[in-house]
Amino acid sequence: MMSKLEGQEQFDIEALRRRVSDGVASTPDPHEPVELNPLARQVAEQFRDENYSPSMLIGQYRLVEFLLMLAVGLMAELLFGPAERSLAIRFSVIGAGAALVVLLLQLADAYQIPSIRAPGRTRMRLLGSWVIGVAISTGILLAADGAPTIVGLIVWLVGGACVLLIERFLTAFAIRNWARNGIMERRAVIVGGGQPAKELARALERQPDNDIRICGIFDDRGSDRSPEVVAGYPKLGTFAELVEFSRLARIDMLIIALPPTAEDRILQLIRKLWVLPVDIRLAAHANRLRFRPRAYSHVGAVPMFDIFDKPIRDWDSVAKRAFDIFFSMLAIVFLWPVMLGVALAVKLTSAGPILFVQKRHGFNNEIINVLKFRSMYTHLGDPTAKLAVTKGDPRVTPVGRFIRKSSLDELPQFFNVLRGDLSLVGPRPHAVQAQTGDRKYVDVVESYFARHRVKPGVTGWAQINGLRGEIDTDEKIRARITYDLDYIENWSLLFDLKILFLTPIRLLNTDNAY
Repeated sequence: MMSKLEGQEQFDIEALRRRVSDGVASTPDPHEPVELNPLARQVAEQFRDENYSPSMLIGQYRLVEFLLMLAVGLMAELLFGPAERSLAIRFSVIGAGAALVVLLLQLADAYQIPSIRAPGRTRMRLLGSWVIGVAISTGILLAADGAPTIVGLIVWLVGGACVLLIERFLTAFAIRNWARNGIMERRAVIVGGGQPAKELARALERQPDNDIRICGIFDDRGSDRSPEVVAGYPKLGTFAELVEFSRLARIDMLIIALPPTAEDRILQLIRKLWVLPVDIRLAAHANRLRFRPRAYSHVGAVPMFDIFDKPIRDWDSVAKRAFDIFFSMLAIVFLWPVMLGVALAVKLTSAGPILFVQKRHGFNNEIINVLKFRSMYTHLGDPTAKLAVTKGDPRVTPVGRFIRKSSLDELPQFFNVLRGDLSLVGPRPHAVQAQTGDRKYVDVVESYFARHRVKPGVTGWAQINGLRGEIDTDEKIRARITYDLDYIENWSLLFDLKILFLTPIRLLNTDNAY
């Protein structure tokens, strides 16, 4: 019976995701004015600053401990080791030992936040990992270039153990301080009120190593069914206001406090909320059935169903940003003569500025200013892009027609990438007022704003699949959104690299570029 339930639960979650992606319910336009009440706006302002991701902290912490162990070993060897031993052997062997210590600490779960917060409980694992690492390094030294001196070995072993323990106790103190000050936490909003929200809040508060900060509660129901204050947390507004609240505040997680049996209501909620770049979880603490562990994530001992994850997060976002900076700088270095030539051609052939600045949708539906070489006559320009450029459009200059067809007008966007507004690869940013016919894109495709869960790009998966230029039919915008969402769900650096290197080849097809 249990195995059947386990399989059914996993199937239901996947089915729920598909129904959200393929649904026909209307998604609220995040740019329609939604007035937050004064309390919600005040709370949102409190959480505008970036917080510190625990996973980012742990990654950096591993590097710090590796460098500390390397420094202790090198110091002991340089001061007390055999003088004739080469620096290359010292560095390579002791570096390998430091890396081994970090690996052993990882295997001993010493890089979990609860372990870092309580070093007294994990000191035997710390010392055991250190001793094993030093012993193996000593064995390698002995086999490669002779044993270290007795004094050097003692200094290395004892000094490293002392540094490791002292550093762990100082880190534990710092983490507790950061948690109190809100620097290192996951900010969550409870979606749904009443008794389920109260039970969830109390369950989270009981966790000894809870890193969740509940910012408030949102519910569409009136105060007769959903009190204004639940477990000490205020109800800040409705679900429509939650979208605006999450744009203003730096929210990490939305936790839906509804029973899994209320599938239709959950589906309606998720269709409104999945456009946000946050984790979406369904609280399962009150569910009497228990399924296979991989169906859950946990906050302490509180189980939750994973509905959607924030895409390109933590170290993935760091890797993508490094990718963007490296390749955009490389492009600028090699293409600056082309950019200079285009700038001169634009300036000398028509009156007006060289660059054209257009407001477009960015990450999390924020408005960004995107740079392009001007391709239209200044007095005929359309910053809103409400009227799309068509074949033979009289607003486009002769030079503009060439640079639009060849996409040379997009070259200044490499500077947008360096500034952080754009990524090299991602869904192409659309102008704020862009539409097909007399309909906004969101009126055509229900999942339109879900493409803004990641930073937009200079090039994208849709573009190298031939979807460039004018969007004059519903089918064209639907096809682009399909490719954009496929990119978000399947992102990797290799995928970005593939798109980046295919882009110049696919730009040779100029059929749809006017």
